[in-house]
Amino acid sequence: MQETRAWQRMLSGRRLDLIDPAPVDIEIEDIAHGLARVARWNGQTTGPHAFSVAQHSLLVEEIAREIGREMSVHWQLATLLHDAPEYVIGDMISPFKAALGMDYRAFEDRLQQAIHIRFGLPARMNHALKKRIKAADRASAWLEATQLAGFSPAEADRLFGELPPLRKRYDLAPIAAERCKALFLERFDAIRSPVAQAC
Repeated sequence: MQETRAWQRMLSGRRLDLIDPAPVDIEIEDIAHGLARVARWNGQTTGPHAFSVAQHSLLVEEIAREIGREMSVHWQLATLLHDAPEYVIGDMISPFKAALGMDYRAFEDRLQQAIHIRFGLPARMNHALKKRIKAADRASAWLEATQLAGFSPAEADRLFGELPPLRKRYDLAPIAAERCKALFLERFDAIRSPVAQAC
């Protein structure tokens, strides 16, 4: 009987084992390429392009820098990569993740840990960072829901909590995949440079 394939070939040439991902098989170009092509909200957003997970990640990282105290470059990098596993497994809406249960979450966690190790971050995030990312993620979801996905502000308040006060006004418009990939890589490089020097 033929063995079931549990790896995916990336455009970089890497073969990523999906069950037991090795940090050495993870490349930022593959992550950026995949995330720029994965649609948030299952593609149910306005505009000529999908609102991608890469664009969402950039937004979350920017909002996270706005709320709370200063963020170290390590925290900024972890925030930018908070949804990085979705370059392989796609973006599932929260209700579906809950229905799938803990096996899915364990799979996602293994991949996230491998990504963190690959880029010089602790395998597991501390509680304060998780809380900061969650707050920024909810704010991003509120903005996306009301500006792109047809939700009313009251509905978004119920689902994601009220939008925290933000210094900047965010007017969202989906970006084409190649442009979004380039922006994601630019931000990664801007953050990564001091991280690499510190390691």
